[in-house]
Amino acid sequence: MLDTTLPRPGFVARFFRSLRLPLNDPFAVAGLAIYAIFILTAIFADAIAPYDPTEILYTPNYDLAADLRPGEDGFILGTTSLGRDIFSQIVYGTRSALLIGLTAAFMVALIGSIVGLVSGYFGGWVDALLMRLADVAFGIPFLPFVIVLAAFLEPSIWNVVIAMALVLWRDTGRVIRSQVLTLRSRSYVDAARVSGSSDFKIILRHIAPNILPLSFLYGSIAIGWAILTEASISFLGFGDPQSISWGYMLQDAFASQALAKQAYYWFVPPGVCIILVVSAGFFITRGYENLLFPKLGR
Repeated sequence: MLDTTLPRPGFVARFFRSLRLPLNDPFAVAGLAIYAIFILTAIFADAIAPYDPTEILYTPNYDLAADLRPGEDGFILGTTSLGRDIFSQIVYGTRSALLIGLTAAFMVALIGSIVGLVSGYFGGWVDALLMRLADVAFGIPFLPFVIVLAAFLEPSIWNVVIAMALVLWRDTGRVIRSQVLTLRSRSYVDAARVSGSSDFKIILRHIAPNILPLSFLYGSIAIGWAILTEASISFLGFGDPQSISWGYMLQDAFASQALAKQAYYWFVPPGVCIILVVSAGFFITRGYENLLFPKLGR
């Protein structure tokens, strides 16, 4: 006999509760605090940064402010070999990092979720086609793909977003497909199908709310990957020269032989910022993993 038990009321509220902040995990709290600091820095960058990050500055004696040490002539972190304020570049680089990270994470989660939903629910040739596309995406080396894409397109921070949207949806799509395969056989889905609900309504109302927490989980991972990838291609010289980012700062410091000059104040701060933001994403992921899958902690 078919079990026509409908899902108990309030599943939408339960979904939003599943996205609640994992404040019981100290690593997740640290990750959220790091993100909060960087988000506020990006929002108020114009008020925090004392100079334009691309402006060539001069000392009060009208000398070029090149290779100044931290604190000299009022420059907090010193200046580059071209006389640009390093602290201002760090502050404005936060905007590029968060813009790339959040946009890429949204695209990866969106495409992966749609592919996983359609593939897992309909099965058959649709599932076979989409999973073969995922296999192709798994076979593409990501960083070389970004470099080739940057060579064919105009150098831009959006190259990272496009590359991640085209390639890194594969992990999200496969995991969500596996979850949908279990959800589509639940009794409340059978009851909705018998009652005459369309496939679109079943997916939207009964399945999507249960897989969105997984989408959020993989989206938070994608933030760190996007920022790290942008820093990598900028360091290799394939980034946007008109955009100040932490990767651009590392490339500029490398080209100017900052290490030989022992100008640690130039390349250490952007490196630390990259480490903090990427680590924060994984800290939050760890907290949500324990929240969504409590059996893992046993």
